[in-house]
Amino acid sequence: MNIKNLSSARRFLAELRGGELGFGEMIESLRIADGFSQTALAKKLRMSRAQLCDIEKGRRVVVAKRAAQMAKVMGYSVNQFVAVALEDQLRRAGIPRRVTLEAA
Repeated sequence: MNIKNLSSARRFLAELRGGELGFGEMIESLRIADGFSQTALAKKLRMSRAQLCDIEKGRRVVVAKRAAQMAKVMGYSVNQFVAVALEDQLRRAGIPRRVTLEAA
C-alpha cells in the first residue's frame, strides 16, 4: 500500500511502524502514545486485558460497531477507526482495498 495515500495521522503511525497499520497495530500505537497500559485501556474500553491484547496482536477481528465505540471512548475519529477495521476484514478475506468513509 502506498503510504502517501493515507491520512496524515495514519501516515505518521505507518512510518513509525515501517508499513501500513492494521487495526490492532493502530490501537497499540495510540495506546502507547496516549500513555495507557493495556490494563488501563482495557478497563476504559470495558473489555479484558486479554481481549485487548488479542486485538492488538491481530488475533481478534473488530467489527465496525465495536471500532466506532472504541474510537469514541479513546477520543479519536469514528470514521478512521471504522475504515481501518473494515480494511482489516477485507484484507483477511483476500480483498485488499482502501475504505474511505464520509459522515451521513
